[in-house]
Amino acid sequence: MNHVKLVKPQMELREPYLDFYHEWKESGEDMVPRVIGIDPDDFSGMLKILSDREQGIGLPDGHVPDSTFWLLHDHGRVLGAVNIRHDLTEFLFHAGGHIGYGIRPSERRKGYAAKLLELSLVEAEKLGIHHVLVVCDYNNIGSEQTILKHGGNQVADYIEDDGNVIKRFWIHNKKTMF
Repeated sequence: MNHVKLVKPQMELREPYLDFYHEWKESGEDMVPRVIGIDPDDFSGMLKILSDREQGIGLPDGHVPDSTFWLLHDHGRVLGAVNIRHDLTEFLFHAGGHIGYGIRPSERRKGYAAKLLELSLVEAEKLGIHHVLVVCDYNNIGSEQTILKHGGNQVADYIEDDGNVIKRFWIHNKKTMF
């Protein structure tokens, strides 16, 4: 897995990102993390939105600053995306967590989600987030296994209004001393 890295969204990756985005859209699956649902037709506008969000500029009510990264293969293919929320609102504490991540449909079950979460924990540590909340839907066994692999300690589930059960895990970054 040394052939992948996290990168900030950038204009030079427009075509690989559009390929990633369109594959996901065509799959009909929910866009995860939600930030990849931003329409990239105005690519420079999308990049500005992501940059502004990271700096806390123009955030909608109830939102916190967040950092978005793309998981990039050495060959230039965007494999996945992660959104790291710098803080937790009540909603994020229950159902969103600090880190939301996803791997494009054609690249799943290859170990990329584990690498993406590993690299994301490093970025969270850089942001001063030492105790990281990561969540997944109850039936998302693959995500649950990935979280557990990285030291996730399960806490009380959260049940959304529609009955969907969210599993919640705290990960204590390895660099943090207690």
